[in-house]
Amino acid sequence: MTYLPSYVNGAWWTPESDPDAAIVRDASTGDEIVRVSTRDLDLAGAVSHARTAGRKSLGALAFPQRAMVLKNLAIALNDRREELYALSERSGSTRRDSLSDVDGGIGVLFTFSSKARRELPAGTVVLDGPIEPLSKDGSFLGRHVYTRLTGVAVQINAFNFPMWGALEKFAPAFLAGLPTIVKPATPTSYVAEAWVRIVVESGLLPEGSLQLVSGSVPGLFDLLDLGDTVGFTGSASTAERLRARAKPGVRFTSETDSINASILGPDAVPGTPEFDAYVKQLLVELTTKAGQKCTAIRRAIVPAGMTDAVAEALRRKIAERVVIGDPRAEGVTMGPVVSLAQRDDVLRQVRVLEEAGGRFVVGSAETPPGVSANGAFLQPMLLAFADAATPAVNDVEAFGPVASIVEYTDVADAATIVSRGGGSLVTSVATHDPDVATELLTRMGAMNGRVLFLDRDDARTSTGHGAPVPHLVHGGPGRAGGGEELGGIRSVLHHMQRTAIQGSPRMLTALTGVWHPGADTDTGGIHPFRKALSDLKIGDAVESGEREVALDDIEVFATFTGDTFYAHMDEESAAANPFFPGRVAHGYLLVSWAAGLFVDPAPGPVLANSGLENLRFVTPVSPGDRIRVALTAKQITPRETDEYGEVRWDAVIRNQDDEIVAQYDVLTLVAKTWQPMPA
Repeated sequence: MTYLPSYVNGAWWTPESDPDAAIVRDASTGDEIVRVSTRDLDLAGAVSHARTAGRKSLGALAFPQRAMVLKNLAIALNDRREELYALSERSGSTRRDSLSDVDGGIGVLFTFSSKARRELPAGTVVLDGPIEPLSKDGSFLGRHVYTRLTGVAVQINAFNFPMWGALEKFAPAFLAGLPTIVKPATPTSYVAEAWVRIVVESGLLPEGSLQLVSGSVPGLFDLLDLGDTVGFTGSASTAERLRARAKPGVRFTSETDSINASILGPDAVPGTPEFDAYVKQLLVELTTKAGQKCTAIRRAIVPAGMTDAVAEALRRKIAERVVIGDPRAEGVTMGPVVSLAQRDDVLRQVRVLEEAGGRFVVGSAETPPGVSANGAFLQPMLLAFADAATPAVNDVEAFGPVASIVEYTDVADAATIVSRGGGSLVTSVATHDPDVATELLTRMGAMNGRVLFLDRDDARTSTGHGAPVPHLVHGGPGRAGGGEELGGIRSVLHHMQRTAIQGSPRMLTALTGVWHPGADTDTGGIHPFRKALSDLKIGDAVESGEREVALDDIEVFATFTGDTFYAHMDEESAAANPFFPGRVAHGYLLVSWAAGLFVDPAPGPVLANSGLENLRFVTPVSPGDRIRVALTAKQITPRETDEYGEVRWDAVIRNQDDEIVAQYDVLTLVAKTWQPMPA
């Protein structure tokens, strides 16, 4: 007997023997692959290892460093993806299916690494929103921040995406500094073991940051407490059972089964690009992963009288493109479901749909011809219902290549049908009519985690109904679990604690690593633009002398730029404007002059101005006024892969009366080291 190893406490572990171990079989042939058991596994030790070694090793890394680890893990997996494809075939996945799981998981790591390096700060604390002044003199401030949790992220995954499903949870937790214990579903746990083995062998993982439990986890919830998280993907009934076992301090999020819908718009009649895109998408969702996707289309919602047209078009597509069989055989485009038990469960649910009034308009419950009797094969099935309000249509999920088709009377009725699903991960709409799209979103947006609008303009580039992307939220309300996964940096913050902090500008600067107005500055010695990134400090500043604004300057700027707006050129009209005392200087003239006041012109470590953000013009400047500028190093972000980093400068322009004229952030790219050129 071959037992599947777990990776816990920094080492691979395999049970000695277990006559009750679960047997995992090849989905196409029925051959035994491996046995799965956690008998005598030290689960408490694994949790303790995560909280001690994992927390310590991740805590030593800032966000950019964690992001680089994810990138390098993605490279390691990408180099060995052929091994993962071969294992995925044993679960019934075709090469196309593996692209969504294997390549999808690798893509998640690349995406999170890239977004983290662009969007997260150099330290370990994330700012949330602007400063909140809490005193008139600016000596007492408030701000919201995100800091990392103290525990472990337990991730319980479904069988259909053993790689993508795990990595889309692991990546944001890792970035947040939270060590992970992965518990894969047994039927495809050997794929999860393979990708974990690859990343362990890479030598890139910080100690304790990732562990794998191959098998059941009895007593795990008794070990979890405040600061721990559980991310679950699976059935709604299992989610509720597990949620009830979690202690109050444990964060529990779930992504569960949902009766997702796809609406054919009233304008998407046969012959239109939208009709063709709708049918093609329905085919993809029925056959990819043999329909074993939490995001698959379960309800095709079409205008009255369109059932036959959609069914006929779908039958043609299936005849042209679908070959059912062992994914390792040449030409096969759709494999079996993951196991005989899963096949039997799908067929039970199909019988429920039939008994509720469903009639087959595409396919049947019969075993496809020409396949092994030992395999878990099914054919694509579409069942039509005369009444869209039939409870089974909106409640029964046959987790395989099965969908129901119902008709609606008008757009409002289509939205009502969607809502009967009780909350979905995704609904797609095929329409080229913005009014239809707007009405549908207004009526059903709150019932969905994601809504895809498909038309002739995006049909070729759309990622598709059933394809969550790491940039956007994956989850949904109600029956779909109410959780949120993915969503870019949003999902990192789900693994952190938002806290309101209060204190002096000096204290908040120390706590956040970002300079706050009123904190200490250093204006002595060398100009900050002469300092390389390695020498620059938060609070390094330059304060300029004054420059008077003359009427001639305003007119020259207006003529040169073409900006002859009346507030700059017409005294009477400007004085009639409630915002101006008369003719005033252009705001962009003042910003340009400010640069001239603070810039050190000689070649130096400041390589480029990469942007300007948060610009606000506060007080108008009249001819004869004088302006000066203060520039302070506000935030320093080294780039792990470059020889330069980004410095965010706080810029404040004031007039002769010390009133703030303008405020903004200047972004510059600064060399990490700098050797002055010889004279």
